[in-house]
Amino acid sequence: MNLRAITLDLDDTLWPVWPAIRRAEAQLHDWMRAHAPATHAAHDLAALREIRAAVARDLAHLAHDLSAMRRESIRRALAAAGDDPALAEPAFDVFMAARQQVDLFDDVVPALARLAARFPIVALSNGNADVRRMPAISGFFQATVSALELGVGKPAPEAFAAACARAGCAAHETLHVGDDGGTDVDGALAAGLQAAWVRRPELPPPVAPRGEPQHVVASLAELADRLGC
Repeated sequence: MNLRAITLDLDDTLWPVWPAIRRAEAQLHDWMRAHAPATHAAHDLAALREIRAAVARDLAHLAHDLSAMRRESIRRALAAAGDDPALAEPAFDVFMAARQQVDLFDDVVPALARLAARFPIVALSNGNADVRRMPAISGFFQATVSALELGVGKPAPEAFAAACARAGCAAHETLHVGDDGGTDVDGALAAGLQAAWVRRPELPPPVAPRGEPQHVVASLAELADRLGC
């Protein structure tokens, strides 16, 4: 099939997401020790995660805005412990800075270099990682599209359409690459894109797609091989 551009998922495609989240939560908790001691004393990491889960249930309409959910969970923790809820903003900044400290899979940088030499690449993510804040890979991306920016995330067709527009290519000329069979593969196919399902053996088995992706690979390096990059 004719291929002119790539849209690329981030979490669990370029790096394992949960080590990054756990590290960010730990740095947030350490920050609270100095700046919100009552909250630090009242909430260990497990308690903070319970508050975050409650916010996700209460504010399901904000599923596209993980940053807003995280801010609200911090605000609730601060208020419950008697610290100033206004500290939620600087606390969130600490979390977000740490959130960008990801451990790339070993193949990612060389594979992105190969792919970017041939295709424009657009990041397309439902999460709040930002490749523009990651010097090791930022130069490989022509643009980024986030659920927060659009107000809707994958698998909505609007998300894929926006990424194709940023790449300057039609949907049928664009390959979406991601780890989630439903959100990434089925969403891309339904929106008229080609799809590559990345099943990294380092991670738990991902959600399987209902549709048939054009490529099933274990790494970005394998995809670059398949595409002749």
